[in-house]
Amino acid sequence: MIDFEELIKGGLRTFPGLKKIEELKKVLVVQPHADDADVGIGGTIAKLADNGCEIIYLTLTDDRCGTSDLSMLPEELVKIRMQEQEEAAKVLGVKEIIWLGYHDSELYPSLELREKIIRVIREKKPEAIFTVDPWLMYEAHPDHRTTGIMATEAFMFSGLPNVNRKHLEEGLEPYAAEYIAFFVTSKPNTYVDITNYLDKKLEAVRKHKSQFEYAWSFFESYIKYQGRRYGKQINSQYAEAFKVMPGIFLHYNVDASEL
Repeated sequence: MIDFEELIKGGLRTFPGLKKIEELKKVLVVQPHADDADVGIGGTIAKLADNGCEIIYLTLTDDRCGTSDLSMLPEELVKIRMQEQEEAAKVLGVKEIIWLGYHDSELYPSLELREKIIRVIREKKPEAIFTVDPWLMYEAHPDHRTTGIMATEAFMFSGLPNVNRKHLEEGLEPYAAEYIAFFVTSKPNTYVDITNYLDKKLEAVRKHKSQFEYAWSFFESYIKYQGRRYGKQINSQYAEAFKVMPGIFLHYNVDASEL
């Protein structure tokens, strides 16, 4: 019997049998753009990879709009951003990057997109899914909102055989990950010590030169500031934050935001 008063008071730490992030052995990271995961949770990714965890990035858009350079053609920028992500992924120990190639700034919810994410979940069978928090207040970018929503729906439905049943004909069995973990969240309930991985995170983020080189001192300072702020929650020098949610709390639950 679960004591819900204790669960809400103690957060997900008290949920029975929940595997810690540091114990995961296979993770699917669903990100809107190249660099989002590296900036948000690059330290955790590096730490997990060092622990023998298999990390897979699923990047939904092509980053064609991420520039103020009038001379930069969209197709040229797409190639640059993909190369930068490949280089950053090597730094962190990411095993594989899957690109869906939707146009940057134009990502909106669709059954087609949800099916593609469900397909990857069923193919790769991750223990957990990491993605951006779609309920982040004041998040204006449709790619971020859509990525979080679609990844969450895919997480909920990937274990149900009658959702995208055509997958069964292709030999893809239903599969449900243990939980989804949101990053870039204002409601964290889990923190990962990245003190020994901050330098590797910064090295990876700096590989995204087209995004950050023009104001690197600002971005470096902000990443360190956030790391110190989260670190105080667990008495470490630097940490990263997640909102970890098992599927049972993602539907018809008015207490979900408090967990």
